[in-house]
Amino acid sequence: MRILTAGESHGECLSAIIEGFPKGVRIEQDFIDQELKRRMSGVGRGRRMAIESDKAEIVSGLRNKITLGSPITILVRNKDVKIFSQNKDELPILSIPRPAHADLSGALKYNESDIRNILERASARETASRVCAGAVCKQFLLNFNIDIASFTVGVGSVISDVKPKTVSEIKTKVKSSQLNSIDPKKEKLMISEIKKIEEEKDSLGGIIEIWIEGMPVGIGSFMDYKARLDAKLAYYLMGIPAVKSVEVGLGFNYGKARGSVSHDEIYYSKTKGFYRESNNSGGIEGGISTGEPIVLRIAMKPIATLRRPLNSVNLITKKAEKAIVERSDTCAIAACAVIAENMAAIAVMESFLDKFGSDTLSEIKTAYRAYAKNLDNL
Repeated sequence: MRILTAGESHGECLSAIIEGFPKGVRIEQDFIDQELKRRMSGVGRGRRMAIESDKAEIVSGLRNKITLGSPITILVRNKDVKIFSQNKDELPILSIPRPAHADLSGALKYNESDIRNILERASARETASRVCAGAVCKQFLLNFNIDIASFTVGVGSVISDVKPKTVSEIKTKVKSSQLNSIDPKKEKLMISEIKKIEEEKDSLGGIIEIWIEGMPVGIGSFMDYKARLDAKLAYYLMGIPAVKSVEVGLGFNYGKARGSVSHDEIYYSKTKGFYRESNNSGGIEGGISTGEPIVLRIAMKPIATLRRPLNSVNLITKKAEKAIVERSDTCAIAACAVIAENMAAIAVMESFLDKFGSDTLSEIKTAYRAYAKNLDNL
């Protein structure tokens, strides 16, 4: 399966093309729209979210809501359109890069003096396309009872230590949350922190945890480093613009612990088969899923655009100036969580298809059942 996204932040639309998606999968456009709505939510979002009302428009690859096996094309049309592919716009040249954005490195790479030509594609607005693709993958995975959820662990210095037990619990608790949190007490402090930072014209990042439940043992491989499931998940999650680190299971805490207390001991019973009583590995060992929930954490850096801009240098004059101020969020932690879920869905589905084939849903189900039966006989 291959996914291509296209479009600019203020262009006419964003798009996603999914090639190699199996035939015979029912896809509901409303499901995609709900994911897009979640991506636009959360305390700390900017004025752009009040302008847009993202809706998916599936224009190829389905008939009567069922996938055909041909490439799936999804459009998300922008309301705030400022640039055009054929018509000239009247936007002024932007020549002062923002620290922590792609502005300067992109301008130097592409020999560009107008940062507008960099930031339009580098903008996190592009992730709406990825959410569309991930929402399609989520619907495929539900055929095999593989479900994904996320929650906000912390914003700035406010960190929650509440631990969920299941994806269902996460989904239930975040429904009433403004920040995709499962800890109402800490959420109040997170919201206060965001509002304080907003008044100070600054920005905040945070930490997100993603759970993938229902994964069978044996997805991924140690035979090729590119096929390792943890490597693929880390790669896809790091592809989110603001993400600066990824952890699997204990993550960095593995570096502080002894093997005797951190490794998940193995047990066996006739009813359970092989099992573990802990999941410090985060559901992946040797690049392969263990059958336990996959648990991932990502750190999102603070938004690059500040309303009280940092020091920078004009690309044209080479003189010191304050960075440009584009309309932006103060904190987009809830949106980042939705993007992370859908990027994880894409990664998991790709590895799942590597194991069970990719032509039709019926053939994949047959292969999956045969594999599960074989595991039961071991």
